[in-house]
Amino acid sequence: MKTKLLLSFFLVAGGSLFTSCTDFLEYQPQGTLSSDNVTSAGNADALVTAAYASLGNGEMIGPIASMWVYGSVRSDDAHKGGGGVADLEDINFYEQHNLTQPQQGGGFYHPYTWENYYKAISRANVAIRSITNLSETAFPLKKARLGELRFLRGHAHFMLKILFKYIPYVDETLSNDQILQTSNRQYTSDQLWDKIGQDFQFAVDNLPETQPEKARANKFSAAAYLAKLRLFQAYEQDDNHKVVNINRTKLEEVVKLTGIVINSGKYTLQPDFAENFLPEFDNGVESVFAVQYSINDGTTLGRLNFETGLNYPHGAPQYGCCGFHQPTQNLANAFATDVNGLPKFDTYNDGIIDFKTATVDPRVDHTIGIDGHPYKYNAASPFSNSWVRDPGVYGFFQSMKEQQLATSSSYKKQGPFIGTSKNIDIIRYADVLLWQAEAYIELGQQAQALPLINKIRERAAKSTGRTKKADGTDPSNYLIKPYDAANWTQAYARRALQWERRLEFATEGPRFFDLVRWGIAEPTLNAYLSKEKTRRSFLSGAKFTAGRDEYLPIPQREITFTKGLYKQNPGF
Repeated sequence: MKTKLLLSFFLVAGGSLFTSCTDFLEYQPQGTLSSDNVTSAGNADALVTAAYASLGNGEMIGPIASMWVYGSVRSDDAHKGGGGVADLEDINFYEQHNLTQPQQGGGFYHPYTWENYYKAISRANVAIRSITNLSETAFPLKKARLGELRFLRGHAHFMLKILFKYIPYVDETLSNDQILQTSNRQYTSDQLWDKIGQDFQFAVDNLPETQPEKARANKFSAAAYLAKLRLFQAYEQDDNHKVVNINRTKLEEVVKLTGIVINSGKYTLQPDFAENFLPEFDNGVESVFAVQYSINDGTTLGRLNFETGLNYPHGAPQYGCCGFHQPTQNLANAFATDVNGLPKFDTYNDGIIDFKTATVDPRVDHTIGIDGHPYKYNAASPFSNSWVRDPGVYGFFQSMKEQQLATSSSYKKQGPFIGTSKNIDIIRYADVLLWQAEAYIELGQQAQALPLINKIRERAAKSTGRTKKADGTDPSNYLIKPYDAANWTQAYARRALQWERRLEFATEGPRFFDLVRWGIAEPTLNAYLSKEKTRRSFLSGAKFTAGRDEYLPIPQREITFTKGLYKQNPGF
């Protein structure tokens, strides 16, 4: 049984659905506690638990923990999948880019995601307000808990910013009336980064290095998240989302902050890449911060993640639903390697990869369900093309990282839908290594990035034990080697770093946000679409428009509710 930090039902319950901005910006956790009746340390800690719980309060139609909809399907990593383009058509609109509109969804997907993040912010603010009023004598953990709450609030604001760019910043000092008068353009983009960064800096300054419960944020998870924020902030954008400068001071801060995490000795890479995607390794040595889930915890359904519950093979008898999140041919091709075990940067997408003859990076068999290859490390149950729901539209590949075997103790089916208690990692140690490598490269110190990138590749090369077929052979021809120092120029190193992030985190959600950060979303995605639409006719009209499609539109219902106080993003 997997039991964790978030167990109290009345604190975990998400409450009813809300339909206006005022409801969720003034939202308080359901149950018996509020900011007015917290007078003991136990009650204060319960509000902190409620704030943690909100990180997992997303749903299939309003995800906040998994970015498969917004970061994977909007990129070149994956198609929507499912039963054709009309099945959950809002996700199809995101995949097509030019079909995305402010008023879409009827409150589902990006409007609902907006709402769920602001509920999380409100929970944090309620708890901050309450705990601030307690003395350290009455609540000895006051400083640490405030650090945790500001970390959680920083996370929610950060995610809203990379999704929508211009958002209202809401902290515990604002009254309900002031919240309703707070514009999403109160701060410039850079000022907003700094406001969010203040929460993470407070967490760095006030959190302990080690927490008694692994699920809680600590000093190093806060330093890692602040590094992530400064890396995004370093790529300065104009009003039309074009990257116009890379700020060296911010990059130097990234190096310093990631160094704090690396030098702590607290984290390392899991020996096998597979271990990041199996529940028995939750909160392991690579997990810097994760959304926590549980099963068999005394509640009716457990604290399960249903956000990725649509993404299992539809035709597999043990699942039966629903075939979403299918990797693209482009992604499958990207795992090909040349005779030196290195990526085929320029030619990888010229044709269709043949897994019987091509040499590949082993991470492909951890990421993509391929006909005849072991499915989720189960050699007795190879993936079958017959499991794919609509191959005529989306092809035969299936995503695999977020899925668990039906025999897993983390797995539970509720009606046609599937939930698991597997954590969702927000930051892995592999992130930290590659963020530092990226900062070094952009500072012109690419030689220091080389061993960091090679650590990731060396781990991938060793991660073949769980992918073997029943006869003990490898399902693919694995060939992956570290990069050599020869010809390791800044331009080559940048390309290698960007490639490594794609393969390491493929289908986990970062891809789209990486492309936007680097300022290459438009050329990368339109080049991908021009080729992929020759393979998938449903993409025939798809187009990414620079200055528009880097961010989701502000939900129209929020603009309407605020009588135009919220300003729409360019192009919508």
